Amino acid sequence: MIPASSAQSFDGDPRNDNALVYVNGAFVHRDKATVSVFDAGFVLGDGVWEGLRLVNGKLLSVDQHMDRLFEGARAISMDIGMTRAEVVQAVMDTCATNGFTDNTHIRLMITRGRKTTPNQDPRFMASGATVVIVAELKKPRAEFAEKGLSLFTSTFRCSTPDVFDLRWNSHSRLNLIQALIQAIAAGADEALMLDQRGMVASCNSTNFFIVRKGELWTSPGLYSFNGITRGHVFDLWNERIGVGHMKDFTLTQAYSADEAFVTGTLGGITPVSRIDGRAIGDGKPGAMTMRIAKIYWDWVRDICI
Repeated sequence: MIPASSAQSFDGDPRNDNALVYVNGAFVHRDKATVSVFDAGFVLGDGVWEGLRLVNGKLLSVDQHMDRLFEGARAISMDIGMTRAEVVQAVMDTCATNGFTDNTHIRLMITRGRKTTPNQDPRFMASGATVVIVAELKKPRAEFAEKGLSLFTSTFRCSTPDVFDLRWNSHSRLNLIQALIQAIAAGADEALMLDQRGMVASCNSTNFFIVRKGELWTSPGLYSFNGITRGHVFDLWNERIGVGHMKDFTLTQAYSADEAFVTGTLGGITPVSRIDGRAIGDGKPGAMTMRIAKIYWDWVRDICI
């Protein structure tokens, strides 16, 4: 089941039903793909992951994704057991095995591996890292580009880097899930999250932008995701549209923005039409948002020819 109102919704494809999943070098039908109950990822969320996109047979921004993946693994002293080139080849092999060449979203998940007993100590290991790669055909839902997302500001805050560094992707994401649960209960599509000072940080799974008087604003990034799409969109705006700022701003300033949108690997750029029940602009996807979305997707197609 794919929730219609989720910010992570997509148009599915029946070919996903029989997709083969990469599990430690073997390809297994998705219904048979498993890891041990003693796996560190299952026991503690001990691992790192990346979401990648295959466009016209090419992995979008693959070097930046590998930088983030290996930086995260180093941060938790985890040996992936594969080189960057071997990880990339495994991802490409997974796509090729399934016959997927375009509109493909890949979830690359790596945990510390199987433990001898379920506990926190990383020295209790019975194996090397567990590597799982899931490739699926996913097109962003067009309806969100037409109506925009509804956001709800969660009481759960984005973490500080000394507590939980959002610059890399950890399997441990309970505070973000709690924020999303609040948003869903409030009838919204995704949660908007503040930092410890009350400044706007990001959403629970995407980066957040506003447009005010022709300028693009997004948080400085200290308390938000190190989004690769975020970086591309920010650079493209400055190169082709106008002034963009990475700066602190308040919820009040977000409420009175002319436009708003979120960015992520799956959806690219998705408009935001409401925050906490308040219409943003005229409550419809804005012209500047549509403009940067076209620029972004044209750029993606150009670099993936």
